[in-house]
Amino acid sequence: MPVITNIDDLKRIYERRVPRMFYDYAESGSWTEQTFRDNSADFHDIRLRQKVAVDMSGRSTASQMIGQDVAMPVALAPVGLTGMQHADGEMKAAKAALDFGVPFTLSTMSINSIEDVAEHTGAPFWFQLYTMKDEDYVRRLIQRAKDANCSALVITLDLQILGQRHKDLKNGLSAPPKLTAKTIANLMTKWAWGIEMLGAKRREFGNIVGHVQGISDASSLGAWTAEQFDPSLDWKKIEKLMEQWGGKVILKGILDPEDAKMAAKLGADAIVVSNHGGRQLDGALSSIRMLPRIMDAVGGDVEVHLDSGIRSGQDVLKALALGAKGTYIGRAFVYGLGAMGQKGVTTALEVIQKELDTTMALCGERNVADLGPHNLLVPQDFCGRWQE
Repeated sequence: MPVITNIDDLKRIYERRVPRMFYDYAESGSWTEQTFRDNSADFHDIRLRQKVAVDMSGRSTASQMIGQDVAMPVALAPVGLTGMQHADGEMKAAKAALDFGVPFTLSTMSINSIEDVAEHTGAPFWFQLYTMKDEDYVRRLIQRAKDANCSALVITLDLQILGQRHKDLKNGLSAPPKLTAKTIANLMTKWAWGIEMLGAKRREFGNIVGHVQGISDASSLGAWTAEQFDPSLDWKKIEKLMEQWGGKVILKGILDPEDAKMAAKLGADAIVVSNHGGRQLDGALSSIRMLPRIMDAVGGDVEVHLDSGIRSGQDVLKALALGAKGTYIGRAFVYGLGAMGQKGVTTALEVIQKELDTTMALCGERNVADLGPHNLLVPQDFCGRWQE
């Protein structure tokens, strides 16, 4: 067993173990992938202020996200097709998150269903909703999340129209994978993945197949999903969805201060500064570059979280020091899941927590709640000087 000291160690094992189409699905963005690359690279422009001769005993990474106690302010982001990265992937990731003490967010486009995850974990988790044209399906989906005792609804706002992701189109991404000559040749080199997948509870989208009239298998599912994302989603519809849910709501996909103000006005419990991991609007600024502007706009009105680009505990610290109350990891936990299943997700969380704790100490802080701009050296034009 190799020694795992950072997220890249998990990524290398993940790439060797998982079929190419699912690796490419996780490790890619839309169009030129500029925003996908910037999401991670821009963290490196922020430097840290070292402090010494400070009592560093009794440190804690514990915090809260939307009033929920967390071992560290890091949630597992909603990632579609997680159950194709590893057999029963959503159930295993959710269990790892529960045992570690951080939130897990189940995607609408998961392989394991809401009910599967609820049965496997026996504890509340967050559910991420994509708004579909089929309002009856959405209504029933929300009710299923309520019945499963989900503790928050995460409404994704930035997928009204699917961004063009070249690798997914060229790979013919599907769940289960289409058995073309190219796919079969690749699957033959991933025999361990395949053996485990044969014993998986599900290999299709568990929240959709069997819950939509006429959708009984993968062949009918593709055409339905391609037409179902709702391009007419607006703030009135978002407000209606929030009323249907009636519980805690997180609005994900905010990248503009004016949108952040609208989300706060609607009464969201939190917003997520996010560009969908660089998989939607290529050419948009990275989440970390937009965070200070959004904090200036709504920092006192709504809890602000951040995702897209986090690969280390130092990235988490930088986001928290700039004002975020929580962060999300997607690819980082998927690398661990694909590499080593539930143990790999736990390892990813352990790596990030250790990096966060060590960096916090070297910056002279004992508690994540005390992090702030005073711990950072931020370039003067970090947010960009753009013509209005």
